[in-house]
Amino acid sequence: MVHLLIVEDDPTIRTPLLRALRERGHAVAAAHTAMGGLQTALDERPDLVVLDLGLPDLDGIELLRMLRAVSPVPVIIATARDDEAEIVRGLDAGADDYVVKPFTAAQLEARIRAVLRRGAGAREPVGATVVGDLRIDPGTREATLAGAVLDLTPREFDLLHHLASRAGQVVTKRELLTEVWQVPYGSADKTVDVHLSWLRRKLGESAQDPRYLHTVRGVGVRLSAPADRP
Repeated sequence: MVHLLIVEDDPTIRTPLLRALRERGHAVAAAHTAMGGLQTALDERPDLVVLDLGLPDLDGIELLRMLRAVSPVPVIIATARDDEAEIVRGLDAGADDYVVKPFTAAQLEARIRAVLRRGAGAREPVGATVVGDLRIDPGTREATLAGAVLDLTPREFDLLHHLASRAGQVVTKRELLTEVWQVPYGSADKTVDVHLSWLRRKLGESAQDPRYLHTVRGVGVRLSAPADRP
C-alpha cells in the first residue's frame, strides 16, 4: 500500500481527492497548511507528497525547500500556477513532477505511479563513475575531486552525474532540461547556464579556463578529463 500525503488548503479539492485516492487503495493523510504538512511528513514518512503551492502560511515552494533539507521523499506539485517560470522554479526547488489544476484523480494517480517507478529505479545499486580525478557515486550521492568531497546541491549533483555518464560526448541543453530537470518543453537555457556556472566554480574552473566542462558553442557542453582534451 502506498502512503500519500496531500498538502492542500482548499477543502473542495482536498476532500474529494482524499476519498478518490483511498478508494484506489492508498493510505492518505492530509494537511491544509505548509507547517502542518512538514510536521506530518516528518511524523508519518509518506512514500510521496502531493503539494499545492498556494498555502495560507507559507508558499509551497518554501515548504518544498524545507522538505528537501530533511527528506528525499518524492514530491508532486499540484497547483493552478501554469506559467513556465513557475514550473521551472518548482522543478529546480526539487519537485519530481508538476501537474496543473484542474486534474482528475486518475491523472494524478498515473503521475504518482510514474514518480514512484522512477524512484524505485534510482534505488537500484549503480557503480561510481570516474572521469580523471572526478568520482561520482550515485549510490551515496557523493562527488569528489582529487579525493576532496564537492559541496553540491542535489541539482548540481544530478547535472554532474548526467554529464559524467556521457563523458567525452557533447550533451545539448535540451537533453539536460529533459533528463536532469525533466522539463520536456519550453526554453530555459538560462537555467542550465546558471547551474553550469555554479558547477564550474565548485570544480575550480571557469568557462574561459575550463578543465572538465567544455562549452561547444551553439551545441551544448562536454565533460572530459583534462588529459582527454581533443
